[in-house]
Amino acid sequence: MNRDVIISCAVTGSGDSVGKHPAIPVTPEQIANAAIEAASAGAAIAHMHVRNPETGKATRDDELYKEVVSRIKDSGTDVIINLTSGMGGDIEIGPEDDLLKFGPNTDFIGALERLSHVEKILPDICSLDCGTLNFGDGRMIYVSTPEQLRIGAKRIQELGVKPELEIFDTGHMWFANEMHKEGLLDAPALYQICLGIPYGAPANTSSMKNMVDMLPEGSNWAAFGIGAMQMPMVAQAVLLGGNVRVGLEDNLYLEKGVFASNGSLVEKATTIITNMGANIMNVKDARNKLGLSDG
Repeated sequence: MNRDVIISCAVTGSGDSVGKHPAIPVTPEQIANAAIEAASAGAAIAHMHVRNPETGKATRDDELYKEVVSRIKDSGTDVIINLTSGMGGDIEIGPEDDLLKFGPNTDFIGALERLSHVEKILPDICSLDCGTLNFGDGRMIYVSTPEQLRIGAKRIQELGVKPELEIFDTGHMWFANEMHKEGLLDAPALYQICLGIPYGAPANTSSMKNMVDMLPEGSNWAAFGIGAMQMPMVAQAVLLGGNVRVGLEDNLYLEKGVFASNGSLVEKATTIITNMGANIMNVKDARNKLGLSDG
């Protein structure tokens, strides 16, 4: 069991959640305020995507990332900044009679272009999605090839940013460990086990333990489940020795029929963790544990 737990809050994702919740953070001000709220509730890390302020759709706009980070820093809030670099890997395969006619939801760019905002902002952490995945029941796939990942990991290492290795299935863990062996990840490596996303690994004890058993010695890790499995996976991650992630990117509800905020999800996770006899790690100690420089 982990007795000193880092809470990460994923405040708004790239999914189609606008309209499904009354207060999904959309504008840079709203996203920054959500990160500040999460930090005030006890999260040491804020993980962020950005959205088009007019449409609410996910975007890769560097200027929006800059505004979000500036607003957080200007507020004086002490929180570890974690920016996604997962955007730009989406391909919507064409229908059976024209497979190479990619659909309008395709957003596919190279490894270095996916890091454009990371280059400019130099956050503490950026995510690195460690493999290709069937995404949902339709024709969407997320593509991140071994070559792209090696290129991205090397550049992140050169920038001095900590990659958070997003692991959606055991093959992703296998390849992330290969990058670890190749020296593309500075110690201590940071893994995020992502469970319940169709069609990666399911959100259950067996999936999480299987992946935890594959982790390199000395690495740091966290895990999360989506939807109704968010809080059960908080408890499971702590029991297996890891850290946790909650937030509106992964789950919209505090309980059945009750919409959550990022702060309320962090508070609920805090209650679970402390009732288990563990402590919530502050930002300074989390930085030290993760091998990050002072903010």
